[in-house]
Amino acid sequence: MSDIVTLYRPVGPNELQLIEEAGFRAFPPRLPEQPIFYPVTNEEYAAKIARDWNAKGEGERGFVTRFDVQGDYLARFEKKIVGGRVHEEYWIPAEDLDEFNANIVGKIEVIAEFVGPNG
Repeated sequence: MSDIVTLYRPVGPNELQLIEEAGFRAFPPRLPEQPIFYPVTNEEYAAKIARDWNAKGEGERGFVTRFDVQGDYLARFEKKIVGGRVHEEYWIPAEDLDEFNANIVGKIEVIAEFVGPNG
């Protein structure tokens, strides 16, 4: 049996709504200008993105999701460090997202919410 890897994904309200519509079991397809899906490896990094990017404007909201993925599947993708060592993420090509979703174990859960100034 495969090891399970816990990953995190910062999302905004629109992406969260699509996740909810999928029964919290899948991430929505990428937009044409989004060729890569970027799950991150730690909650600290996901929270920073959700807080500083998704919820940066007045009343905007950002969320941190947590989910498990089959380790055997995830092993085919290389981890990328995109800044400091806490900035670790996987780069999943958009065309692989359906297969990625099929390897999610259980449900995607929301573990944090951030609201921008005056929200």
